[in-house]
Amino acid sequence: METTFHILLHVKTTDGHETFGKFDLGGDRAMADYIFRHLKGDSDVTDQCGLCLEFIEMRDNLPYNVRMLSCTLDQLAENCRVITKETFKRLAV
Repeated sequence: METTFHILLHVKTTDGHETFGKFDLGGDRAMADYIFRHLKGDSDVTDQCGLCLEFIEMRDNLPYNVRMLSCTLDQLAENCRVITKETFKRLAV
């Protein structure tokens, strides 16, 4: 089966954390890891974090959490810019 990598965007609500966005990073682990390492945020993620980024690996249709970051709204905006820029670079090759 194919392995793909994604970044999920979560926001804390009264019902828990809800996913509100997803970036598809493709199947290249090195590239996906490179992108996630360049994102801003705190790796100390707790249940109280308002905004979180979750780096997951999808293997055999099952998600595996690789890493998580909590971030501020400003950091989220910058992270979306970084992900979009790197995605354009990858697809423009």
